[in-house]
Amino acid sequence: MSIPPISPRSAAEWTAYYQLRYAVLRQPWQQPEGSERADDDAAPTTTHALIMAPEGYAAGVGRLHPSGPAQGQVRFMAVHPAWQGRGVGRQVLAYLEAAARRQHLSELVLHARESAVPFYERQGYAVVAPSHTLFGSIPHFLMRKVLS
Repeated sequence: MSIPPISPRSAAEWTAYYQLRYAVLRQPWQQPEGSERADDDAAPTTTHALIMAPEGYAAGVGRLHPSGPAQGQVRFMAVHPAWQGRGVGRQVLAYLEAAARRQHLSELVLHARESAVPFYERQGYAVVAPSHTLFGSIPHFLMRKVLS
């Protein structure tokens, strides 16, 4: 099933958005609630993507923010376990890439968890270098894509 991404607007959409970010990206490593939020989430230059499952929870989320003169950074990509392997991550990323093009950004960077590197490579991103290790146990890699 293909459900188009939206930018969250209602309180329920924002709640679902942050619940998924926490459940996938923070809770498994015993991080505190609130750690899934970033200071610049509310910045007018930040773009959020949300795919809502028909059941009313978030199936996929991600965000984009400018990180340089013509560069954007993708962060907080997460797909609900029930929706993994069904194209949700690809749709969220395509939504963010389209937003980047509208903002006249010419390249995107991200710090991918080691397990997500093959996904991003399939979407046209290339590993630039090893990055940080999150929570002392999750290696990340800096990846880059030039937008056409």
